[in-house]
Amino acid sequence: MGRIGERPYWVLYLSLVLRAFHQVGAAVFLAAWLFDALPGPPLPYLVMVLASGVALFLTEWMRHRQLYRELSGIVSMAKVLLLGAAVHGFLPGRPTVLLAFVAASVLAHAPKHVRHRLLF
Repeated sequence: MGRIGERPYWVLYLSLVLRAFHQVGAAVFLAAWLFDALPGPPLPYLVMVLASGVALFLTEWMRHRQLYRELSGIVSMAKVLLLGAAVHGFLPGRPTVLLAFVAASVLAHAPKHVRHRLLF
């Protein structure tokens, strides 16, 4: 596990609320891709998932200062790259979005010593 930093206790509660918003936005985003919603997910949900995702990453970084070297940080960056590639048409949309969501789900439920293992 990488270096651990202190974060105020209220940030933990904030991250719980942010995670709930992120899951709602992500669910609508995933449904839009799986069920061919055109032109795509509704803009408010897209903004919700992007803003809450960035905020969640920052709250995690406050605690895990070497997040970019841990498995959870690398998978988060890979998820962003996969979703960007799908949105811009570099990779097939439906399977790529599904892969990103499955990878995020598996990692989210992995034990803490696995999620926060330093890879390099």
